[in-house]
Amino acid sequence: MKKYLIKFLCLTIVLSLAFTAADAQKKRAATKRSNTTTKKTTKSKTKAQIKSGGQVDSVSAIVAAPAAARIDSLPITKVKKSLRQDEAVETKDISDRTPLAYEHLRADDAVYRHKIWREIDTREKINLPFRYSADENNGNQRFISILLKAIQDSAVTVFDPIDDRFTTPLTISQVAKGLGGGGDSVPHYNDKGLVDRIDYKSREINLDSIYKFKIKEEVIFDKESSRLFWRILGIAPVRNVYSTTGEYIGVTEVFWVYYPDMRPIFAKYQIYNGKNFGARMSWEELFETRMFSGRITKSTMDNPFDLPFLATPGLKDNGVFQLLEGERIKEKIFNYEQDLWSY
Repeated sequence: MKKYLIKFLCLTIVLSLAFTAADAQKKRAATKRSNTTTKKTTKSKTKAQIKSGGQVDSVSAIVAAPAAARIDSLPITKVKKSLRQDEAVETKDISDRTPLAYEHLRADDAVYRHKIWREIDTREKINLPFRYSADENNGNQRFISILLKAIQDSAVTVFDPIDDRFTTPLTISQVAKGLGGGGDSVPHYNDKGLVDRIDYKSREINLDSIYKFKIKEEVIFDKESSRLFWRILGIAPVRNVYSTTGEYIGVTEVFWVYYPDMRPIFAKYQIYNGKNFGARMSWEELFETRMFSGRITKSTMDNPFDLPFLATPGLKDNGVFQLLEGERIKEKIFNYEQDLWSY
């Protein structure tokens, strides 16, 4: 019997120890679960804070004004094409004309060379074709409109007037700004009083206010052909500059275009001939035959400091002397050519 009692006691002790170990493991598992729950709630709080920060950024993005857009259009009117033939004669071949190629001039044969700058005033009677403002199928016929249409169609590269050596190309929006056109920005507000977009309105300009043009050309005497050549290098429209009080300040070039690039375009436009409309020549023919008038404003002849007449001492304060200096240069070039011949 003693043996049975001892076994019973040992079994009871073992069972009690087993139950005690099981209770300890349950308490440890409960403690771990509570800790993981606490960590998850902390993380969820952190995530909530991050989300609130993102909401603040989106609000600031809405309040910020949108970036300004660029206006890539010039202030020229769009001309509708005629749906019927508006002329009694066939003129379809005019749009296919191309200019004649220049005669090649060797540097060794150019025994006489000078650069000349002229100013063409279209208010003179001989220059009135520059102001012909009729509309035809290829657009408005003003000379400034022809230049602007070529720029708008990206048919020619336009250059900055910071110099006349064609060094810095301009964009269409920069040309519009230089013309005095461009656009005005008008903010648009939503119901909450915030700027949601910016509208742009183009400023209109009067193309007839640009009535002066500058021409840069080079005169060359070629000994191989014994001829005096005039080669136009560039053309620039000139606009008047006024102060905020309306006081006249002076003139400035709007842009420069390279004339050889414009020759194929000028060959497709006809000039106005008030005497005989059937004997109209192209703009390319007008420039090559020199059927225009312009006063010389600068030359490389006797000009070591590369100054225009407006900045030359003794000439800048007297307009009559500037005109006489231009006529003196014309006569000097004419006499050089004539003195080469003996009669």
